[in-house]
Amino acid sequence: MKKRLISCYTSDVAKMSPKDLKNAIIASEGRVILGETVVTAQPLLEGVTNAEVMASFSADMILLNEYDVQTKFVCGLEGEENPIAAIKKLTGRPIGINLEPVDNDISALEELISLPKGRRAVKENFIEAMKQNVDFICLTGNPATGVSNASIEESIAVAKKHFSGLIFAGKMHGAGVEEKVLSEKNLLRFIELGADGILVPTVGTIPGVNEQEVRAIVNRAKALGAVVISTVGTSQESADSFTIREFGLSNKRIGVDIHHLGDGGFGRMPDPENLLALSLCIRGKRHTYFRMSQSLNR
Repeated sequence: MKKRLISCYTSDVAKMSPKDLKNAIIASEGRVILGETVVTAQPLLEGVTNAEVMASFSADMILLNEYDVQTKFVCGLEGEENPIAAIKKLTGRPIGINLEPVDNDISALEELISLPKGRRAVKENFIEAMKQNVDFICLTGNPATGVSNASIEESIAVAKKHFSGLIFAGKMHGAGVEEKVLSEKNLLRFIELGADGILVPTVGTIPGVNEQEVRAIVNRAKALGAVVISTVGTSQESADSFTIREFGLSNKRIGVDIHHLGDGGFGRMPDPENLLALSLCIRGKRHTYFRMSQSLNR
């Protein structure tokens, strides 16, 4: 199936292979929105999951942060045997999770937190993610987790052996490690090792990162056939809508495929109005209203 993700219905998404999904993202020409939420936090609205809110405010893809593939806990969906399947049914969107390649030998800038095993980028969790029908995995690091570019690189090979969905790799911020977040050498190496796409910080979120530098990396990554996700993981997803629109236009100039808004807002998700502002900025009312209005039964 060859169709733009921004033009897809729920029935289209349900039939997509990983290759179909990647093609659908690329075919959307820089207009795909990825919303992220922390599943261990109380949802923004009682009786509705954050994933549903993000989908209704025009997110095309949903990323679940702090999802433990062993405990399968999602606040607001307690008792669900397979919450991934439940969220897919509720939203009609491709669903992904973060798994974190912790570097135990790194020199940390701050006191690191200890991650539960079910959130780590290890063989058992890639296998479990496959069983739960996760569509994509982001190999990245939350604040103070000690995830390094080197550990991300090592985890890609393991992921490719045990997970057939899409694999995205890269850092949104330092994750407690003193190293360059935006490393062209590392990012291109991730692609060479088999990552389907890379994460780059949105210009204006990480000190010193500029459009010229990011654009050069994006051009090289896309020449290798990779998807590029521009991330906002610095709590600026709860900034004013003017800032969000600036991010969107900058991302368009750079040439990324996916615009990500992180989980740093109230309810541990992006401000819903910022998802809307981003959508109107990067694709206008036509595609925004299409995404917001369509029935899950289509």
